[in-house]
Amino acid sequence: MPSASTGAPTRVVAPSAAATPSQAAVPTDVVPVDTRLTPGGPGYRRMSFALFLAGVATFALLYSTQALLPLISHDFGVTASSASWTVSAATGALALFVLPLSALSERFGRRTLMTASLSVAVTVGLLVPFAPSVGWLVALRAVQGAALAGLPASATAYLAEEVRPKALITAIGLFVAGNSVGGMSGRIITGWVAQEWGWRVAVGTIGVIAVSCAVAFRLLLPAPKHFKAGSLRPAALVRTVRDHLANPLLRRLYAIGALFMTVFGAVYTVIGYRLTDAPFSLPQGLIGSIFLVYLVGTVSASTAGKLVGRLGRRGALYLAGATTAAGLLVSLADSLPFVLLGLVLITAGFFAGHAVASSSVSHTAKEGRAQASALYQSAYYLGSSAGGTLGAVAYHSGGWAGTVALGLLAVVGVVGITVLGSHAARTQRRLVAVQH
Repeated sequence: MPSASTGAPTRVVAPSAAATPSQAAVPTDVVPVDTRLTPGGPGYRRMSFALFLAGVATFALLYSTQALLPLISHDFGVTASSASWTVSAATGALALFVLPLSALSERFGRRTLMTASLSVAVTVGLLVPFAPSVGWLVALRAVQGAALAGLPASATAYLAEEVRPKALITAIGLFVAGNSVGGMSGRIITGWVAQEWGWRVAVGTIGVIAVSCAVAFRLLLPAPKHFKAGSLRPAALVRTVRDHLANPLLRRLYAIGALFMTVFGAVYTVIGYRLTDAPFSLPQGLIGSIFLVYLVGTVSASTAGKLVGRLGRRGALYLAGATTAAGLLVSLADSLPFVLLGLVLITAGFFAGHAVASSSVSHTAKEGRAQASALYQSAYYLGSSAGGTLGAVAYHSGGWAGTVALGLLAVVGVVGITVLGSHAARTQRRLVAVQH
């Protein structure tokens, strides 16, 4: 079979001059060459930057209304829980559509589907500012979230196929770092723009920025060399999903991703309301600037590979959970410096935990990686949707302390699931030792 058909070309060492014609016809030294991307190698920087921009566009669009919820509440005359649906509808739709769209990526290719997803999402993003009512706004945001569903799982599957295994956690960490930059810049930009010209101009500005990111992404991302088209047969998809859900490790990772995102979604959905109210009473521009703490998430996500190397996967998850819990407790103080410190710790813990869990899914799944990643993304964004809605309800009922209580409950879930994983690993090691 030609090397182009497998994506793994070979290097053939020529026979010596003394070889006979029959010997020369049969190479005796055929060494496979791994053509997957690696740090420092050709194409790796282009790939990393392209997916970084895709991550920026995804999170900037997905959470474009989150920092503006107090303004949206005022403009449409709705409560915090009603306004929070402009975020929850987008993340919920993404969670519902990520699995079927990942199946399309198995057939038509990762880069093709990511390009189509971004194209639709940025187009809708240019329509969002013209929503005449909160109902229309929620509907447009749901369509936008559904469109973006084609990107996260396809991106991680692309990386798993095109990047060497040793560099996979770092590569996925850079993609997650792009998410953090998108979430941060989107909120900061919308905060300051909205303070001067209103929330509609603010979300329109994010739409224009996302268009630029989408164009650059398509121009920079290298063509896949190791993709093999799969089947679109529903039976095959159901079988693959069933196999992934039957894997105890994958189930634990899915639950961990959902719980981490529940904390993050709850905190960042209602933080604007807390900082708008007494004793802080901050203007919209300064509230948007609070999201500079996302830079901490950029660092923690991009260094997740080193963290796993030192502590192991479960050790890294324990540290991420402890950091998140500490941030929640610190944020209870009615002091702006302590609130900021709490957000820093929450953000660092969340992005580290997310990077470790998502990369572990790609490493664990040997087949149907797009579906494995899609199930993780589905759980992750369902956690975001639940966190946003429940966080707003908790804030309405019990203030910031109610939101913190919800977050701590989710962190306890993360730690408990990780403990179960540690116990399962020890049991497996004892069984292997007995068998040998």
